[in-house]
Amino acid sequence: MNRPIQISACLFFISLIITSTSLQARMYRYVDKSGQMVISNTVPQEASTRGYDILNAQGRVVETVAPAPTEAELAERAAAKAREQRAQQQHLNDTKLLRRYSHPDDAVRAMHRKLNEMQSLSQLKEGNISVIVNQLDDEQSRAANMERSGREIPEAALEKIDRLQSQVRDIEREITIQNFEVETMRKQFMRDIRRLEEITGEERTLSTEPTKPGSESKS
Repeated sequence: MNRPIQISACLFFISLIITSTSLQARMYRYVDKSGQMVISNTVPQEASTRGYDILNAQGRVVETVAPAPTEAELAERAAAKAREQRAQQQHLNDTKLLRRYSHPDDAVRAMHRKLNEMQSLSQLKEGNISVIVNQLDDEQSRAANMERSGREIPEAALEKIDRLQSQVRDIEREITIQNFEVETMRKQFMRDIRRLEEITGEERTLSTEPTKPGSESKS
């Protein structure tokens, strides 16, 4: 056998022996269930959850394995993570809010504009209902006159009455939904206004109550 190859082979086997000896020399130090300190070449499962030290051949600690977290600690970690996530989300929301409004009064003005737009739309729909109701009254009056005179009401007239009644119900439903949206929007604006007062340190000077243009003042 070539001499360099023999030397390499010897070094390889010596390395294996040293590694094997090192692994065999590794010991563990832990506290058993009675509170006694134990040094052993193995760690029982029930002891490993309490944490332990890994010792080298000279008995020195080369690594410490921390105890497994308790249920209370796990719960606290989860709660802390949730608080951190909420704080991050709040920071993101605040940043977006400050991009829209630099002062609480800006949000108050925006609220009034938006609510007035939606109220105008509701008034328009209520006007449409009045027009349809007038048409419905006329159709029903004609149908009643026909009945009193003994004439049969045409099918087209009955269909028109049904259609007008359906239109009134549909618009009333739309107004109900819109009124709910208005209230939801108002609550969101109020939350934004209060948050703006907190993060800017400025108080609003305008009323948040519905007011006529030009009559805004702090409530």
